Amino acid sequence: MGYAQPASCTVTLAPASPSFRTPQPAATFVELLRLRAAYQRCERALTYLVDGDSQEDHVTYAGLDEAARAIATVLQSMGAVGQRTLLLYRPGLDFIRAFLGCMYAGAVAVPVYFPRPGRPFLILTAIARDAEAVAVLTSSALIPAIHKHTDGVCGFAGLRLIATDRIEQATGGAWREQCIHEHTLVCLQYSSGSTGTPKGVMLTHGNLLHNSRDIYAACEHDAQSVAVSWLPHFHDMGLIAGLLQPLYGGFPGILLSTVAFAQRPVRWLNAISRYKATASGGPNSAYQLCAQKVTAEQEAALDLSSWRVAYNGAEPISGNTLDQFASRFGKRGFRREAFLPTYGLAEATLLVSGARHGPVPNIQTVSADALEGNRAVPAGNGDRNSRAIVGCGGFQPSQTVVIVEPETRCLRPAGAIGEIWVSGPGVSQGYWRRPQETEKTFGANLSDGSAGPFLRTGDLGFIQRGELFVTGRLKDLIIIGGRNHYPQDIETTVGRAHAALSAGCSVAFSVYECDEERLVVVSEVAHRYKQTPDAKTDFAEVASSVRRAVWENHDLPINDVVFVRRGSIPITSSGKVRRRACREAYLAGSLSRVADA
Repeated sequence: MGYAQPASCTVTLAPASPSFRTPQPAATFVELLRLRAAYQRCERALTYLVDGDSQEDHVTYAGLDEAARAIATVLQSMGAVGQRTLLLYRPGLDFIRAFLGCMYAGAVAVPVYFPRPGRPFLILTAIARDAEAVAVLTSSALIPAIHKHTDGVCGFAGLRLIATDRIEQATGGAWREQCIHEHTLVCLQYSSGSTGTPKGVMLTHGNLLHNSRDIYAACEHDAQSVAVSWLPHFHDMGLIAGLLQPLYGGFPGILLSTVAFAQRPVRWLNAISRYKATASGGPNSAYQLCAQKVTAEQEAALDLSSWRVAYNGAEPISGNTLDQFASRFGKRGFRREAFLPTYGLAEATLLVSGARHGPVPNIQTVSADALEGNRAVPAGNGDRNSRAIVGCGGFQPSQTVVIVEPETRCLRPAGAIGEIWVSGPGVSQGYWRRPQETEKTFGANLSDGSAGPFLRTGDLGFIQRGELFVTGRLKDLIIIGGRNHYPQDIETTVGRAHAALSAGCSVAFSVYECDEERLVVVSEVAHRYKQTPDAKTDFAEVASSVRRAVWENHDLPINDVVFVRRGSIPITSSGKVRRRACREAYLAGSLSRVADA
């Protein structure tokens, strides 16, 4: 079911650049960074592409150390040791300086994102209140906007705003090294999707170091590695794989903003090409976007031959997307062997599985009917009712992963579907100030008492020949007629049913009516769809296409089809649909409806 290895108290650093090749022990990330600053002082640690293309802002290891000590000195002087501090920045190097400053001070960093224009500060205020933050680290350019949106708001009252770009580097001379260890709390990683009840995942130095070691091994990094990341800094993948991994491994990290990537996806590939990056990645949708949006002229200028590891995670992975991307960019040097499908979650720091399990990603085509009965059965030849599932790799020795029947807490046999449970030094300490939820999620034990505690991920999957296959979310399952249906499968079908609908912008969920669970679909209308004066006829035809497609592909009747305006389906800060929030809005009658059918 998995692999286990006793956790040590000290993590050995991976070999770094030529000036620091000998592995060194480190018990905390601060100790690691101080070693980097000593042995790789003048080497560039991180480079940020300000315009997303060629305008560089970079920082050396010595510069990071000096900035972190200066910020830490200010935090220590105001009594923030052990206290929570919000990190509120636009993309750039100021964020990582502040994050490390909190580490050096012994304060607890709370990364948050700055809302887009016109969006309220609801998530920020909820997080500030839950974390009981004492200060906000930010840049001087953002302070007026923060004052404007938070003046008199409960949760921000009394918080001290500190513009870290105005702190003199010389201040760091007064820094006092803290007594910290592997169990010292480093940060709270908040769920990006919740406004009313945010949950902060507690990560320690040990969690970060152990998971960084696992990521280093899974990505096959070495002294010559170069990484590129456009992922948001406040998100677990962007923070730990994008920012901390280059610092852990001692190799260059190239950064650009999520907005820069979204505006011109080719910028991601340009950065890989220009800096000869060996590792980079993102969610499945990023690869799909590049395959669809990069023009032939843009493609011709790329050289992706240096790209050894293209990790893919954070959302369901599509075999079709892998095929399209490899086919599109194979002539530019990209190799299908570079793909590294992964699985992880914030509660496990980040990575759970992703060790290579073969020369190319393993894709299993299984019977959709059997899948609904929680069984993974290979589909027969010509079986139209099938589903392709991309394997998410094997496990590092530090992790133990088992598949469990969630109600009975009994182990499931190989190939059977159940809830994914994880244990190991990368599993976090639980949720901040939520002991009952922590016990429920992080304190699971097998029914026979033979093993535990485990982290209950809430995800469903199976293990086959040592490789993890993720099939869906336990909470999001739609059960109608005694059969399990995965909403993401239905949503994919809906998005392809009619040109009037925006691909990837549909939500499927169930509601109870007359003691029965019934299917509801909410879908955004594409901008390009031109309504005629007889809009009802148009939407009736679209709805008919949706109902027909769902019936033919899933043998399911739809109780209600709701069309909403583009951009009105709730999503997380990382772009995932919030099914529960959409369901609540539907039940409350607060969706921005265009039409019902």
